[in-house]
Amino acid sequence: MKSHVVPSRLTILAVLLFGALPAYAQNPDLVPHAQPACGAANAQFQVTTSDTHAETKADPGKALIYLVEEQKLRVFRDVTVRVGLDGKWLGATRGTSYLSFALEPGEHHLCVDFLSEFLEPGRLVSLYGFTAEAGKIYYFRARTMASVSSRGNRDIAVLDLDLVNDDQGKLLVANSPLSVSHPKK
Repeated sequence: MKSHVVPSRLTILAVLLFGALPAYAQNPDLVPHAQPACGAANAQFQVTTSDTHAETKADPGKALIYLVEEQKLRVFRDVTVRVGLDGKWLGATRGTSYLSFALEPGEHHLCVDFLSEFLEPGRLVSLYGFTAEAGKIYYFRARTMASVSSRGNRDIAVLDLDLVNDDQGKLLVANSPLSVSHPKK
């Protein structure tokens, strides 16, 4: 009588994820175009989370931005997402968490990325250009997720950045801890 060993779902997922990630990372030729929105490629952040919530009103004459990382992809540990604006890193989130910051009205270019030793060339980037108005609050969601398309093409690792409505944004912030980040030296 033959004995068959059936791999567990976790084993299958790990093989698919680690085997396919390098093939589906972003095109390295596109990443330099992100530099005007992001920051220096070698910047790293130490990130902790806190149950304290940030101010919910914009400073006079400024806009207020909330960026929530909604993590749907987790292999061994939480994903750290760096957040940049107009070519400078502002900080980072780790796992499902958020950060907030005030900014001057006008045209801005928001960047989120995450680095991984499992991705080739090692970085996923998502960008969003917008015009901020004084006194307004904007809610952005950065989602890290894994997916498989209906055509069988595997888009294993995805980083998506989108502007969400106020109701959804308030819900995401209320259900997420605050990320506190400091540049690593």
